[in-house]
Amino acid sequence: MKNDQNFKISPIGIIRSKFKDKSSAPVQGAFTDAAPGSVEIFDEFSEGLKDIEGFTHIYLIYVFDRAGKVQLVRKPFLDDTPRGLFSTRHPCRPNSIGITVVRLTGRKGRFLEIEGVDVLDGTPLIDIKPYIKRFDSFPDASEGWLENVEARKKPENRE
Repeated sequence: MKNDQNFKISPIGIIRSKFKDKSSAPVQGAFTDAAPGSVEIFDEFSEGLKDIEGFTHIYLIYVFDRAGKVQLVRKPFLDDTPRGLFSTRHPCRPNSIGITVVRLTGRKGRFLEIEGVDVLDGTPLIDIKPYIKRFDSFPDASEGWLENVEARKKPENRE
């Protein structure tokens, strides 16, 4: 694979939330106290929602369309020690792609009702995948440097 290879990715919908700016958004969906939101799927992709109602959780893959400058080593939101970007979930990434797991609470046509959303209102959605606990849950997984960091609901260093 060549390093100069480009890909074109187009949105399939828009994520809606109560978070209008970075300072109001939680670091992770687990810190949102069931923050409600919705997903609007564009008409041409709505047929792909068939059978999604059977899942309690879904992955939303989206574009960090308002992220800042990429820094390969930076202080993450939950720690004061500079870390390599790829060992964090910081939004300022080379390809600006984000992923989150949300609870799917309902569907009305091409609109999904969700909880636990942690993205900004109007974020472009590029894909949806079902969360499947027998494939996606690894209870014995290591959390790397985060194992020694106490989780804080309101980080001081939100950029």
